[in-house]
Amino acid sequence: MGMAWYSKKWVTVLLHITAWLLLFSLPFLLRPSMNNRPPGEQHSTLSLIRYILNDLFYVGFFYLNAIVLIHRFIYRRRYREYAGIIAIAYLSLLFITWLIFFKILNMPGFNLSGHILFNFFFFLFFLAGSTAYRMIKDRTRADRIAREKENENLKTELSLLRSQASPHFMFNVLNNMVALARKKSDLLEPSLLKFSSLMRYMLYEADEEKVALEKETEYLQSYIDLQQQRFGKNVHLNVSLQKFDNNYEIEPMLLIPFVENAFKHGTGIIEEAQITIQLKVEKKILDFAVKNKYDPLSIEIKDKTSGIGLANVKRRLNLLYGHKHRLLITQKDNWFDVSLQLNLN
Repeated sequence: MGMAWYSKKWVTVLLHITAWLLLFSLPFLLRPSMNNRPPGEQHSTLSLIRYILNDLFYVGFFYLNAIVLIHRFIYRRRYREYAGIIAIAYLSLLFITWLIFFKILNMPGFNLSGHILFNFFFFLFFLAGSTAYRMIKDRTRADRIAREKENENLKTELSLLRSQASPHFMFNVLNNMVALARKKSDLLEPSLLKFSSLMRYMLYEADEEKVALEKETEYLQSYIDLQQQRFGKNVHLNVSLQKFDNNYEIEPMLLIPFVENAFKHGTGIIEEAQITIQLKVEKKILDFAVKNKYDPLSIEIKDKTSGIGLANVKRRLNLLYGHKHRLLITQKDNWFDVSLQLNLN
């Protein structure tokens, strides 16, 4: 991604030059009248030279403090050395301006106390300004780096979560293939074709940040078909997947863990096993529901990967959709019910 125009170096330099010109033009812009001043001083070249030299000194001190002194002394907690350098800088200002204004340029009417007091307040103003500028700049840079690190961490975490989802799903499907092979079922060949289409999706589509909802639905249907071939009449399936166009997009491999969980916990020794899967979109809100019967009295021996699916997808939903999703999981009357709403806008 290209750098924003306001972050480019030439824009920053131009803004600094503009700010300095406006600041040092204020005495001339706000001067009420020149009528009460001596005629010889109104357009004095020496006065203008003095003013320009004075401004250049303060500009130099501003950047010296902001770029060098704060970094080398304040950030390293060398406060005494910093205070000493600031004092030397102020005394140097007094001496240099006195030398230039009243010795080289022969400016008349030198007042030592006025000279010290006048430059003291200006010095404090530029000291505070340069310090604030450096602090704000560093704070902004730190916040930007923190945001970039957070984004990179989120991308890395999502990548790891997705890489966990794919093998977990593959193991489940391969177990289905093994079961069909042991039965020497005629369904093995069409199942392998379905499995190859699933693998093609996982290898070439699932690496994208977003995929068409239509493709995700086809992937979901293929998985359901494989499970239906495996369990046959032992599970009553009620599936309703709405047809979509390519206008809707979704994070890949996001819906399948809920279906996997339904087949894992809603089959086996469950009497009259039933699984209901519904998917529709209304007004750009995806409504996905999965419901399955389960036996609360059954004792299940869980393997090391048990629970990866749901925990994984919950984390991905929080990272990707935040407040734009609503996930409700309930267990009541021997039914496990999952309801998910996603804002696809």
